[in-house]
Amino acid sequence: MKAPPCPFNEIVGKIKMLNMEVRTALPVEEIEKQMKEFFGTGGLGLEIRQECHGGLTFSGGGGHVTATFCAAEGKTALRIMTSGWALQVKKFIDGLP
Repeated sequence: MKAPPCPFNEIVGKIKMLNMEVRTALPVEEIEKQMKEFFGTGGLGLEIRQECHGGLTFSGGGGHVTATFCAAEGKTALRIMTSGWALQVKKFIDGLP
């Protein structure tokens, strides 16, 4: 028997690991700034463990958030991988234009 469809928003809180890729109209610099504000000490309080051109890794609270971003066809491609912060990553992505 096939299971009924399960909307992503209903299961995201039960996910242990999450890997998402989106495209946004925001430039790379703005994505980096917003990620630091949302996930960093002024937001969720995660510590920046690694920072390089086009990438950030935050950790804390028993999990991590790793993001890579680059310009792609007039937009910014953003890939976020997380363990322990799936709801918050989904909230961040939902707030992007």
